Amino acid sequence: MTKKFKKPNLNAPRFREKRLSLLNKTLLNEFKEKYPKYGGIDNEKLKNIIKLYNKNLWKGVIEYRDGVEMPDSLGYLFIGTCSPAKYNKANIDYASSNEHGKMLQNKNWETDGNIGKIFYTNASAKYKFKNRELWKFEACREFKRSVAKEYPKDWTKYTVIKNKYQIAHLYQSQIDSDLLKDYNEFEM
Repeated sequence: MTKKFKKPNLNAPRFREKRLSLLNKTLLNEFKEKYPKYGGIDNEKLKNIIKLYNKNLWKGVIEYRDGVEMPDSLGYLFIGTCSPAKYNKANIDYASSNEHGKMLQNKNWETDGNIGKIFYTNASAKYKFKNRELWKFEACREFKRSVAKEYPKDWTKYTVIKNKYQIAHLYQSQIDSDLLKDYNEFEM
């Protein structure tokens, strides 16, 4: 038996999280002080350069199966395929539920019920940096929407992440101790 769908009140008060932009005037001025050769660039042009770089970064995440390594060994970004939740949380399709008046679930038929998620990890095999556990990645709206659009088209190419699996194990399994036995980073 399907539950009756309670239409949401679109005029109800909403909570909006306060958003702080990192691309503010003080950061751009500090950047120009640190790198004086970029001092003549307008702040708006500098913001556009940063946004273009970020856009190219997340397009690379979508395009390549293994994702992208972020600069300065900050970590990795990749898309993973996860199985749907086992517990009783319904994945409600609000648009069709509102249209039909009953609660309808989104079953993800084009991906066989699997879900695509954006993963960030800084548990790499190479270097660790201080306070790396405190780092967090939050995808922008444009990145999330493009993943939602592109994931169902070729969802089988992305890495399958098991339930309760530590992402660090993905990178530890890539190291072959026999290859590293004779490795010397000063002899290239």
